[in-house]
Amino acid sequence: MNIFRLIIALIFLGIGLLVGVLNTQPIMLKLLFADIQTSSGVAIILSLLAGVVIGGSIVLATLVLPLYTKLRKANKQAAASSAPPLGTGV
Repeated sequence: MNIFRLIIALIFLGIGLLVGVLNTQPIMLKLLFADIQTSSGVAIILSLLAGVVIGGSIVLATLVLPLYTKLRKANKQAAASSAPPLGTGV
């Protein structure tokens, strides 16, 4: 399984390098307080990376954290129901 992951990672690394090499035209990014000059390949890779990070954050905030909270509550209830009652002297 680890070799499969390595092969997939190398394929995506190659695709990223190909995008960077084929898109060498200089562009000017005008942000609110700064102007950044870079190649279009770097801009494409950075925008894709930003999309992955923002999308992952949205999934984390709207799906993973609520499910984790629900799981913790269910585990607490299961532990409370399987514990012996207090004061039985056992």
